[in-house]
Amino acid sequence: MSQDNEHIDLEYRPRGSFFPLSAEKLLTSKIKGETRRLIAEAAVESGYLNEVPNELLQFELADEERRQLSRIHPSLMGGEYLPSERQDEVVVARIAIDSVTGDVTCVYARNTEKGILYRVVDEYGGETLSGKTKRLSKRPLTLQELTDFFLGAWHLDEVLEMNSLDYDGSQRFVHPSSNFYPQFEELIRRKIQEWRGTGEEEDE
Repeated sequence: MSQDNEHIDLEYRPRGSFFPLSAEKLLTSKIKGETRRLIAEAAVESGYLNEVPNELLQFELADEERRQLSRIHPSLMGGEYLPSERQDEVVVARIAIDSVTGDVTCVYARNTEKGILYRVVDEYGGETLSGKTKRLSKRPLTLQELTDFFLGAWHLDEVLEMNSLDYDGSQRFVHPSSNFYPQFEELIRRKIQEWRGTGEEEDE
């Protein structure tokens, strides 16, 4: 483990399996739209979930509902075009970016007879993905394994490079999250630091 990652437990592995989930965790895992998911997540944490309109809590929206959102602002489309999850699938980790349409890329997982099957998905039918996008594991992946798998299929470093973002811009541009890996966001932000430096060099 590198000095930079000393306090990040790269070998962390969720206990047991990703299933079953609490009702709240299932809800915030299944909602596709990033903005709608964040609203639901905040409502769960504050205890006001029953005050959120049911339309915002749908797992996925119909085409016309998505079009209505896009008319308000394109960024509200983020996550809404992710592929449908199987009934027994959950979102293990996701990364949203501040692109015009707020694109979201995820790792889905489900139990099979042979183990846990993971797949990386995007909102473009796989067009932004390359390399290995599926993986089978007898046990839940460690934080390191999950991150390597995710970034091996979807090259976040290249996304940042294409957008010509410096360190601070990169950190603001990227929004990682996971209901199962508490340090996933921190590790992704460490990766950005490795790729972009700390930003202090520019100040000097």
